Amino acid sequence: MSTLRVTAEQLTIHAHPNADVLELAQVGLYRAVVAKGAYRSGDVALYIPEQSVLPAELVEELGLTGRLSGKASNRVKAVRLRGELSQGLVCRPKALADVDLAQAAADGTDFAELLAITKWSPPIPPTMSGDVEAAPDLLPWVDIENIQRYPTIFEPGEPVVLTEKLHGSACLLTYSVADGGRVQVSSKGFGSKGLALQEDPRNLYWRAIHGHGVGEVAARLAEKLGARRVGVFGEVFGAGVQDLGYGANARSEDLGYAVFDVSAEIDGEVRWLDAAELLEGELPLAPRLYEGPYDIDKVLELATGRETVSGRELHLREGVVIRSTTERYSPVVGGRAIAKAVSPAYLTRKGGTEYE
Repeated sequence: MSTLRVTAEQLTIHAHPNADVLELAQVGLYRAVVAKGAYRSGDVALYIPEQSVLPAELVEELGLTGRLSGKASNRVKAVRLRGELSQGLVCRPKALADVDLAQAAADGTDFAELLAITKWSPPIPPTMSGDVEAAPDLLPWVDIENIQRYPTIFEPGEPVVLTEKLHGSACLLTYSVADGGRVQVSSKGFGSKGLALQEDPRNLYWRAIHGHGVGEVAARLAEKLGARRVGVFGEVFGAGVQDLGYGANARSEDLGYAVFDVSAEIDGEVRWLDAAELLEGELPLAPRLYEGPYDIDKVLELATGRETVSGRELHLREGVVIRSTTERYSPVVGGRAIAKAVSPAYLTRKGGTEYE
């Protein structure tokens, strides 16, 4: 999941092909539907991204009462308006009337706290929850930004790898040599708080770890790399986890699991490593869809279509994750050069779930 930032952005305005009173305001590679004539190309306005939860006062001010998602009709979600995908909201709230938005855009000012906008957190089903304990040595996962919001993370032609983004729940495992070979397991939500799930045979994540012997694989990997800690990051999936099951079933022994990343602490430094290079043949891996020069059109093409996880193309693809072939730092996001691209069909599907 990406981080929440509500920022001022310079707009590029496009005609709406199917509506005379609407236009499309472009932010990065996102487009949001706006009223015709409200903005011109070069104008600066506030961009509120998907998964933002708005206070009731702001919802009313923007004329969106009863028109947003969620039980309280206060959550921003991707929608199609007259056939065009609209991702996020473009507006100029009264609270920012005295703010120099052009300067705020240049400074990258985040207005989320000022406007009381928060990030939506999905509920946690019982099988993904449990008793937790402090886990200061847990190797955390990272928030992945959307390439459409930050299109300059990668340089054109830069060697990249694209893996299929699976719609399940992220499972974090940390193997610690210093603690006598201790295995700690967590979800993305608990892991971000420095918490691990206590071992429980009913828990979804522990079932996946034991079912695939992930702890034993991590131990061998730690010895091979001379690492103090090893992190194995995988997706747990199947019917009963999210709305896309890929032919697996979390309610039985047929629980799906696929590794998408590996990290290791070596000589006091945490490094991100190629999961396929290290674990091919030992653990199931997220499908690798492309290796080659970075091209945004290729990325967006591969983000759509049917999934390849089941081998039967049972349903639509969630999207792809883009990584540099050679792990590197990105000044654009202030961290790893990694991003995601999400399928429009996935974003606008009906009855979707988004548990963490």
